[in-house]
Amino acid sequence: MLTKEQPALFSPRPKSFAALMEMYETTYLQLRLLCGDLRILPLESRSYIAGGIPVLLQVVDSSTHTTTLLMTYLFEDQQRDSRPDMLIRVYHDSRQAEVVSHRCRLVDEPIRYWGKDLDTMLLCRWRMNRFLYKWTNYLRRQGHGFH
Repeated sequence: MLTKEQPALFSPRPKSFAALMEMYETTYLQLRLLCGDLRILPLESRSYIAGGIPVLLQVVDSSTHTTTLLMTYLFEDQQRDSRPDMLIRVYHDSRQAEVVSHRCRLVDEPIRYWGKDLDTMLLCRWRMNRFLYKWTNYLRRQGHGFH
């Protein structure tokens, strides 16, 4: 029996590996609600809502077990190289989705996670996947969809 002094043994804490895995699962569910069946997406989809910024979703790569998506806003006056891109890998068998790399508006080169120290990599993944989780939730609330 747990007392007030003893924390729950397997309770995921923010910014922990366990919490990151839970976020991957939740993001997968968010993407399913936003896109429908992720295994049969067209190569390119656009979502438009009244008064909103269009969102582009592209299937970059697809296999039996994974699909890699590129998601970005389509600002009217932006060139392809200056859009904020997010590359997302969907794992169909484990029902998870994670950010593989992203490009922010202030930096031209993509930010990649490989080759970083473990703590730095975990925090970086946590931040970017938390952003994807919030972004997909926001897009759904705004009425976006790729069905």
